[in-house]
Amino acid sequence: MSHAVLPASERGVSEAPRAFDQALRQSGRAGLRRAETRTLQVNMGKLCNQACVHCHVEAGPKRTEIMQQPTAERIIELLSASPAVQCLDVTGGAPELNPSFRWLVRAARERSVHVMDRCNLSVLLEPGMHDLVDFLAKHAVEIVASMPCYLQDNVDKQRGKGVFAKSVAALRRLNERGYGMSGTGLRLSLVYNPGADVLPPPQAKLEAAYRENLGSGYGISFSRVLTMTNMPINRFATWLQQRGRYDSYMGLLARSFNPLTVDEVMCRSLVSVGWEGTLFDCDFNQMLDMPLSNGAGRGEPLTIWKLRSLAELTDRAVALGNHCFGCTAGAGSSCGGALQESA
Repeated sequence: MSHAVLPASERGVSEAPRAFDQALRQSGRAGLRRAETRTLQVNMGKLCNQACVHCHVEAGPKRTEIMQQPTAERIIELLSASPAVQCLDVTGGAPELNPSFRWLVRAARERSVHVMDRCNLSVLLEPGMHDLVDFLAKHAVEIVASMPCYLQDNVDKQRGKGVFAKSVAALRRLNERGYGMSGTGLRLSLVYNPGADVLPPPQAKLEAAYRENLGSGYGISFSRVLTMTNMPINRFATWLQQRGRYDSYMGLLARSFNPLTVDEVMCRSLVSVGWEGTLFDCDFNQMLDMPLSNGAGRGEPLTIWKLRSLAELTDRAVALGNHCFGCTAGAGSSCGGALQESA
């Protein structure tokens, strides 16, 4: 299967490109501009031991795109030159499968930067990963784990047969090491996303259900639940289009636009780095090949080698599209979960 970049219309961007801009104007905003960058999100590649239905990255076991060590080293140089950055958010694919993953984590922690590992849980059980939990705990890495439901059928439907059982086994291993347990300082966050073309329920209500079901049924503890809206791009866009539900889902997102979420969207304080070093306003723009530019208009894509500090990105205009409705619908959605307590 080819993984060439598709035209935007085929990857899930609506053919009415000004709709989100119009929604912003109606809410009294003329576009969005970046604030100070506080989170550096790094995509280490598309190699993954899973191939989930909702994956906007289209990651999988056969993907070959993977960050090389010189790119990881340049990221640390840029991090060192950007003291406002408080968090290194490491994602993929399964970032742990990248040979540079542990080096990157150690280098960031040596600089007292908080590190988040976006983990699919089952990777902890892969060959060669027997010491990964101990490594993560030693460096106080926060685990942000994909756990799209507390029910086995729902998880296996989204992520593959047997993944729920592996996830439970991995969560128990994390609990044994102190993750998600009171007083250890080792944070374990679980990420929920809907199994279909609907908005997530209220985050606090869902967290209570997770605690009841995972706690009583499996003896699992965790720190918090983060809800994320399924983005209508790449693999999930294909899922919608095959069922003739793409337009209806885009309509749901647009009708649910909440102007109170706009000031909190992650693209204002986060910058996303692709596996080859290109910079984007967010992970979703990265998957749609909408890079930050090195000049007026589209210009040349901006890369980590063309910056001295991430402070240079402050006050730049954010690249927008109709997929941005996914972050501003209902209670809002970001890599840090809901933007508001309720819609």
